[in-house]
Formats: sequence, structure tokens, C-alpha cells
Amino acid sequence: MFSSLPFNYMFFVVVIFGTLFSISSSHWLGIWAGLEINLIGFLPLLVYQKSMSESESAVKYFVIQALGSSLLLFGSLGTYSLSFSWESLNSLEDFSYLSLLIISAGLILKMGIFPFHFWFPGVMAGLPWLSCLFLSTWQKVGPLFLMISLLEVNLMTWLLLTFCVVASGSSLLGGLGGMNQTQVRALLAYSSIGHLGWIMFAGIHSTWAMGLYFGIYVLISFCIFVSLWFMDLKFTKNLVGVLSLSYSALIVMIMLLSLGGLPPMLGFISKWAVIMVSVSQTLSIFIILLIVGSLMSLFYYLSLFFSLFLGALKEKSSKNLVLGNVAWMHSLGLLVNFLGGFLLLVSGVLWSV
Repeated sequence: MFSSLPFNYMFFVVVIFGTLFSISSSHWLGIWAGLEINLIGFLPLLVYQKSMSESESAVKYFVIQALGSSLLLFGSLGTYSLSFSWESLNSLEDFSYLSLLIISAGLILKMGIFPFHFWFPGVMAGLPWLSCLFLSTWQKVGPLFLMISLLEVNLMTWLLLTFCVVASGSSLLGGLGGMNQTQVRALLAYSSIGHLGWIMFAGIHSTWAMGLYFGIYVLISFCIFVSLWFMDLKFTKNLVGVLSLSYSALIVMIMLLSLGGLPPMLGFISKWAVIMVSVSQTLSIFIILLIVGSLMSLFYYLSLFFSLFLGALKEKSSKNLVLGNVAWMHSLGLLVNFLGGFLLLVSGVLWSV
């Protein structure tokens, strides 16, 4: 995706700076400005190859992010009209229901989760693999941390229930949306929506659980997207046709099953941690909905796994397609997702004993 041209590295630094500036600001105008800086830096990276699909995705992304920023700024104006201050969390008693609802809607729209998820699969379907990786991971950091910071206000009860509904709805939508997908990018987009629901639910109960889940999700996503980038796959049928010729099928599907949360892999550890910190609360119905959504996501991962496995059995004269960078990426993915999850699971059991 990224070339060695200097301006690409400059835009990459601008994206990082915009997010860090936004989450470290206590001023609504500073938060808004940081998100806009992030958007300005990320848009040129989306149109690297200047193809029609990339340009279309970049325009969609720009329109949606501009709308989300408008809602965020409009909601902050509501707090300013009551307190005459742009400070985000210093005047907690001056927050109104409507202002917090508009701000939350803007941040949810920027992240692309339930109920404003409609743009995310379409944008990811037209982007290169590394742009998809960045869109699924780093671009969620700013809005996610800002949403969790809103729980500090005095209207926390109804806001907590609202976030739980959004989180459980995202998990269910991530499972249902990926059922009939033929594009791998769109399938991973719905998977990202489901995982963001888990991350959001974890942030409601525990900061360390949210950090653990998000870190594991970024690590697994990096292995998957970079592996698929090396093989340049677009549709599920291409994935079956290429991977059935080598042992790549097993390695890539282990990473996908780990992303789905199949024990004892690394993706299961993060879900286990979230369930442990939230099971003592009175929100059991939302945990059940999250688990149901995760099971549906695991269903289409297992369906893809079986199709790859049967395709590999039919191929009698298979040739090794794994060379160079693909080989070390698959080895890294296997080590991280399988052995990492197994060791963490064993260490957790021994610690509890």
C-alpha cells in the first residue's frame, strides 16, 4: 500500500498526531480539531493506487466522517450554551441528555458500529489490505476512547445502558452481516463491527480489559491483513482456490478462527477476560447477546474453514505457494494466535489455582 515517497510518511505521522491530539485534549474544540487532523492525513492514504474503487471509498469515508464531526461539534455547542465553557468534562452538571446523545451519535458514526454501521463494509470493500488494517484498528482509537470518557458524567446510568445496547447490537450485527458475504474484506468489516461491540462493552466495566481486548484484536488483525495483502485476495472463492494448493489454508484459518474467539487461541483470551470482569454485574442479558453474536461470527469462519479443508483434500498435486514474506508471516500468525493463546490460558488456570 505505502510507497517510499516522503509525503506518505508525512500523512502517516499526521494521522497518528491527530488521534493523539484528540484523546489528550480536555477541550471540545481540541477534540474536534484532532479528529479533523486525523481525517485530513488519512484521506490521501486511501487513494494510493488511484483506482475507481479506492476513490469511491475515500469519498464515502470523507462524507461520513464530516457528518460525524458535525454532530460532535453540534453536541458540544449544546454544552457550551449551558455552561459557556468548551471544557469537555469539567462542568459535568451542565451536560444535557440531548447534547450527550448527539455527541455519542457522532462518535458512533465515526467508528461505524451499530446502529450507524451501514458505511463501513462498503468502504472497506474498495480499499487495499493495509488501508483496511488501518481503518479497522487505529482509526477506532480516538472515537472509542472519547465514548468511554463520556461515562464519567453524572448521567451515567442511562448512558451506560445506551452503550450496552450499542455494544450488544454491534456483536449481533457483526455475526448476521457476515453470513452471506463473498468478499473477504466485507466479511472482515463485519467481524470488526462485532469486535468493537466487545471492546466497547469491556470499556464500560474495566479499562484494563478493554486495553487487553483491543491489543489482542490489533495483533491478530495485523497478522491476517498482512498475510492476505501478500497473497492479494479479494473474494472468498479466490481464497479457496489459492489456499487449497498449500498449507497456507491451515495457517490463515487458524488466524481467522482466533479472530472469531475459538478456544484455546489468543482471540478467546480477550473474550474470556471481558466475561470475567462483567459477569458479576447486573447486565447478564447483554453478555448473552454478545456471546450469541460471537458464535454467529465463528459459524461463518468455520464454514470457510471447512470449504478450504475440503478443497485441500481434493487437490492431489499440490504445489507450495508460500514463499518469502508469506512464509514468515504465516509462521508469525501461527505462533501468535495458537501458541500465545494456549500459553495465556494455561498460565491463567495455574494462577487461579
